[in-house]
Amino acid sequence: MLNYLVQTTEQLITMMLIVSLLLACSRTTMCKKGGLLARLGVILGVVSALVMAYLKVHTNKIDTGLWNLRIFTVTTIAFLVLLFSIPILRKMKKPEGMLPSVCIFLLIFLLLLYTLPDYFNFPHGILLSESTVLSTAFLYKMIGVVLGTILTLVAGIAGYRQTIQLEQGARFAFVILCLFFNAVRQICAMLGILLAKRIIASNHTLFVLAKYSSNYSDLYIYATLAVVLIIPVRLLVKSFHVNEPYSNNAERRKIIARWRKIRRWGITLISCLVLVILNMTVIDAYANRVIELSPIEDAVIEDGKVYVSFDQVSDGHLHRFGYTTEDGTVIRFIVIKKPNSSSYGVGLDACDICGETGYYEKDGQVVCNLCDVVMNINTIGFKGGCNPIVIDYEIHDGHIVVPIDGLLEYEAEFKR
Repeated sequence: MLNYLVQTTEQLITMMLIVSLLLACSRTTMCKKGGLLARLGVILGVVSALVMAYLKVHTNKIDTGLWNLRIFTVTTIAFLVLLFSIPILRKMKKPEGMLPSVCIFLLIFLLLLYTLPDYFNFPHGILLSESTVLSTAFLYKMIGVVLGTILTLVAGIAGYRQTIQLEQGARFAFVILCLFFNAVRQICAMLGILLAKRIIASNHTLFVLAKYSSNYSDLYIYATLAVVLIIPVRLLVKSFHVNEPYSNNAERRKIIARWRKIRRWGITLISCLVLVILNMTVIDAYANRVIELSPIEDAVIEDGKVYVSFDQVSDGHLHRFGYTTEDGTVIRFIVIKKPNSSSYGVGLDACDICGETGYYEKDGQVVCNLCDVVMNINTIGFKGGCNPIVIDYEIHDGHIVVPIDGLLEYEAEFKR
């Protein structure tokens, strides 16, 4: 769940914030047709992203690299045109020029078209490793996607509410800064695509630039967050020094109520951005922490079989055993006594979905080391989901007896 919370947040937050700032600009600065164009960009962007998501999964007609190259190229051109048209726009008392509005339409449309297809395909990607949408693992992961969506959507709404309160010059400045960081990231990505497709000749400097931009892509997100964070801070400071004229108490109360609302949206935006940063740092580190598996315990190996005595595993805790092949590969399996039962759960320390990352015990539960899915202990020894791979074994004379030939069938699992 936490991994998908982090992935969804990182996937959406930059797009949500930039689109919210562009919508605010189109509402407060552009002509009426400009506002309609911006909203049309949102609708067309979402619909086109849904189509793109479907084509990516169900056909081979989409070359992601070439599509991204086209999107980045048009986005960069639209940004540059908007940048050079702003000085003209600011001088106009009644801005009726359509060129900036068209640029904002294109920027919104293309940001959504680039960002949302992979987001829309999250459920499909999760189902590739789960047997059904009713599985616990699928539901947990989708909860993470939903929470990340809500967080970024609230941040976008709050960003919009705050940006419309800014002066025209400040509004443009924040929008241009965010678009600048986005343009730098996309230009570096374009270089990587051009080099990978051999459209331009191999160049060490360009390769290094594209590589570092990709490896440190989070920096662009942090830069955007830092820019947007200035907006609520600026308005919060201003709210404590309001000196707007009023002619009666009714007008005074309206002014107080308006600034109280501005402060609330400001606090909401700051809280969302702080949560995003925590997601990308603390929660990401926790979700991807390395869990040290418990050591392999001794077992008797005789006559081509591994013998595990009941005395070793009767405490109800997870126990890990292994057999070392001639080439040094350790094939691990786990044993745990099932609660309120005399039977045992026996299986490989690996599963068909997550491979040989193994399992660990936490608070009396068996947990997958890769995806954090909690196993139902009573189902260990049965196929399905993220359960351990089933292996042959028998009970004999107070021992769990595991044939080595059965373990060797899964040697490849532990050579990955």
